[in-house]
Amino acid sequence: MARFVTSDGLSLHYEDEGSGAPVLCLAGLTRNSADFAFLLPHLVGHRVIRLDYRGRGQSDHAPDPMSYNIPREAQDAVELLDHLGLERVTLIGTSRGGLVAMVMAHDHPGRLSGVVLNDIGPEIAAGGLARIMDYVGKPPDLPDLDTCAAALAHVHADAFPGVPLARWRAQAEAMFSEIPGGGLALRYDARLRDALIAQAEAGDGPDLWQMFDALRAVPLAVLRGANSDLLSSGTLAAMQARHPGLIATTVPDRGHVPFLDEPQALAAIHALLERAT
Repeated sequence: MARFVTSDGLSLHYEDEGSGAPVLCLAGLTRNSADFAFLLPHLVGHRVIRLDYRGRGQSDHAPDPMSYNIPREAQDAVELLDHLGLERVTLIGTSRGGLVAMVMAHDHPGRLSGVVLNDIGPEIAAGGLARIMDYVGKPPDLPDLDTCAAALAHVHADAFPGVPLARWRAQAEAMFSEIPGGGLALRYDARLRDALIAQAEAGDGPDLWQMFDALRAVPLAVLRGANSDLLSSGTLAAMQARHPGLIATTVPDRGHVPFLDEPQALAAIHALLERAT
């Protein structure tokens, strides 16, 4: 593990493992570098860099939570590449990470050699967004990680049928930490919720279709969970129409988001990595 300091003075945590063509992994909204633990063993032969966004994982919390926004997070990712002396990388972006990838492609052209978008597109379905806002910034009222794993398995049973409890236990540990004496704590700054609400009320945020169109310049793969409530099949079809050559894969028995070690996901990721290098 390592750290670097952003241009506005935050110390951000990242993991840098392996050797070969560099791959930058950016996690979901409330997630961190642990989001890619299931994919990591399948990226042998690549240098894999996993960043904790500001306010998430082991990175510093921002003094002003309004800096928890996609353009600033894209700038942080570019500053990490500069810190590592990397001109270009392939980027694998899960959910929020895919939105950051779109902004990077638009605002920092030439830094991406290829992109994988994991269950995210320029249009976010209202139902999925409402589900996210229902939990973001709120620690679960559960006594420990084992109970949390059972709760995740129950809540996601329809969207993720057949996923073993051990997988949900690993997911729970990536998302929360146990508090001595009982209870769970978030592995991110709860003020992220305040930032999302304020930004939505202000109408802040980039034009995501304009950002997506910047990805025409690079090889692109899009993964969609067959049961996703965030990326619709219609949006995926529209993305294909706007990006000739896009690798589109639907991962069966997965909602938002696929774990990335499913056979269909791995096939698309490796096909993209071949094109990108």
